[in-house]
Parts: sequence; structure tokens; C-alpha cells
Amino acid sequence: MADESGFQLNGSAPERYERYAAPFMTPFVDAILDAVDLYPGAKVLDLACGTGFAARGAAARVGPSGRVSGADVNPAMIGVAEEHAPRMYPDIDFTVAPADKLPYEDAAFDAVVCQQGVQFFPDLEAAFAEAARVTRSDGRFAATAWAPRDLIPYFVAQYEAVEEYGGRELAANYQGAFSGTPDRLSAALSGAGFRDVSVRQITFGVPLPPLDVYAPGQLSSTSWGQAIVDTGGEDALRLAGRLVHTRLTGHTAPDGTTTLPFTANLLTGIR
Repeated sequence: MADESGFQLNGSAPERYERYAAPFMTPFVDAILDAVDLYPGAKVLDLACGTGFAARGAAARVGPSGRVSGADVNPAMIGVAEEHAPRMYPDIDFTVAPADKLPYEDAAFDAVVCQQGVQFFPDLEAAFAEAARVTRSDGRFAATAWAPRDLIPYFVAQYEAVEEYGGRELAANYQGAFSGTPDRLSAALSGAGFRDVSVRQITFGVPLPPLDVYAPGQLSSTSWGQAIVDTGGEDALRLAGRLVHTRLTGHTAPDGTTTLPFTANLLTGIR
């Protein structure tokens, strides 16, 4: 049922992720693909691919002579990724697999990319060791992970909403999304055998749709939003979205849209 804002909870969480994460995922996809210097014919792995944002971008760059694979531990995410795979490029091979146990041969890829997944790996060192195994000598790796939450106004507001409507334990879990610190990432990637490892912050101003609908919709696509629905129902989700909207009122244009800075750590290395 829609509330007065027009928001309606429908579709699966991965389907909502594909829709609502796109605004702030797209510019960072371009950044990680630029970092691995793709070329026509390259073989690329999108690690923890989600619904395939980076895989689709990579396919457009490597062209018909290239090959793109995507791996994610979540079968529902892979299902949506397959539905949205483009048909004008080489088919993208999407596979259900955890990051620390990949079903690919040694040195299978010229580049491995990971968009906003490394901070959630249960065993970061094991996942990076697998990334190293499947990357050819002199191949490239690039990943993004969110910078500290206080640098990203949207997530500052969302954290408050998660704490208010999901409780302190859920808010503590939410903080894990910002655990991809430069020291942690660079140490793990170096330890896996990559060289010339570096981490730098990148920031994009991201235009968002009217927040009265977007804020609850985007939250509904996350595990934290689902936890709020499970404990408080859809009304609690709508109230949480309204809190995000209220906290960002000062950034909102008369038509309800807003442009906010999103900042991530960009991790790169060479095998």
C-alpha cells in the first residue's frame, strides 16, 4: 500500500536494489573501471557483483571480443543481474559463488573489480587471496568501499533512521558498511600478493530523486530496511524514510530532488 508520498513497497529486495542503488553506484562504477584500464578483448571479473552494475559497465568497454564474469553469494541478486544483462555485448557469465571460493581457473582474468562489497566479506584476506589467484600476472584490481559515514550526509541521516526504528544492535550492524578503511584494505591486498597498492578518496555529487519516495525505497533495498520491516512493519519503514527526508531538508530543492556528496575509498593494485 502506498502512503501519501507515493512510496509503495513492492518487488524483491534485489529488484529494489537495482532501482534505488543506481544513482550513487553509477559514478563509482566508472571510477573502478577507469582504474583497471580496460581495453577491447579484456577478461574481467566483477566480484560480489550484486545486480551487475560494474559487470554491465565492463561489458560495454571490453566489447564483443572480451569476456565478463560476475560472482555473488546471493542467488537472488544473481537472478536480477541476469535479467538486466545487456544483449548487445558479449553475454555476461553470472555465477553464484562466495568471494573466498571462486569457480575460476588460475590467472583467468586481466582485471578484477569489486563495487562496494569488500567491507562485507567475512574473511577479507581469503577473498583477496582468491582475487590474486584468478588475476593474471600484471593484471589489475580495483574496489570501492564507503569512506567514513560522517563524510556522506545521506548515510548520516540513514544511520539515525536505522537506529531510531531498528534499535542500537541494528545500527551497530549498519556501521559495518563503513569498515573498509584504507589501512585494512591496503594491508589485505598487499598480503594477497598485489603490488603498487594504493587507496585514495573519491567524491561525486550525486543527484537523487525526490526523497519522500526515494529514501524509504532505497532503505527497503537493504538488509537494515528489511530488518525494520520484520520488526515494525512497513509503517516503520515509511517513518524511517521520512526521518531521512526530514534530516536532509536543508539540501532539498523545491521540486524535492537533492544533490549530495558520496565519498568512497578507491583501492587499487597490480598482480
